[in-house]
Amino acid sequence: MMWAATQQIARSKRGRVWAGALLCWLFLMLATPKIPYSPKHHVYADMRNFLGVPNTLNVITNFPFLIVGVLGFVLCLQGSYFNVSLQGEILGWTLFYAGIAGVAFGSAYYHLKPDDSRLMWDTLPMMIAYSSLFSSFLVERVGKRTGLSFLSLLLFFSFLSAAYERTFNDLRLRMMFQLIPCVVIPFMTLLFPPKYTHSRYWLWAAGIYLLSKFEAFADRRIYHANSYIISGHSLEHLCLAMLPVLLTMMLLNRTLRFQRGVGFLLVVDNWSPVPVHFQSFVKKNDGLSAV
Repeated sequence: MMWAATQQIARSKRGRVWAGALLCWLFLMLATPKIPYSPKHHVYADMRNFLGVPNTLNVITNFPFLIVGVLGFVLCLQGSYFNVSLQGEILGWTLFYAGIAGVAFGSAYYHLKPDDSRLMWDTLPMMIAYSSLFSSFLVERVGKRTGLSFLSLLLFFSFLSAAYERTFNDLRLRMMFQLIPCVVIPFMTLLFPPKYTHSRYWLWAAGIYLLSKFEAFADRRIYHANSYIISGHSLEHLCLAMLPVLLTMMLLNRTLRFQRGVGFLLVVDNWSPVPVHFQSFVKKNDGLSAV
């Protein structure tokens, strides 16, 4: 009975979270003006061509995404290198690295000829990676069911925001979507107890993401400040590529903080010890007491 009541309370809390998130989204959509494409959106500080490759540095700085994405994807498929304990985590991290590898192709394709028609291929793979990363975080901190539910929802929202942006010439959905990881992950890192060691890597990853956004915003200023060697947008690519590198180090080095152990229960009827897993006892504790 206690377990059923706990589950009911958890479902009620999840419902309130969903309702609150929906209300916040509706408020932002109603309270903010439409943000259309700007003709300056596709004009970057560094548009030099080397060896016949248009916008060379903005193109080749996507190569690290391919290396890290493919390497992480292979390690996920191997299944024995990363320290993950739930199947839902494997799925989330595999999709994350697939999305990171997709960023290399999509962003390079866009930067070869930046325009509205190619922009979706630059943003969609990154939104898929964000969705998978946030889902993996929720599986780790909240639970498998919640994390996988959010994965399906966020993947749908990724395609929806890309279609909305293309159809209605409005960037608000994508901007809100990109704001989610850098705000929610640090907040939930402090709010929910970590399941693994090395949880500070999540905060570092959020910091790297914020730094990359600053570099993109200061594209021309950074380009001028370093005597036209590399632009802020190219540095944004390199900075964002460090994010999966950092998370890969976390997955390789972390361990479970609380191992699932075996204990003994005393059955009330005959007081005989029965070895069981502690987590199983939490769900089936009617008439039992733990020692």
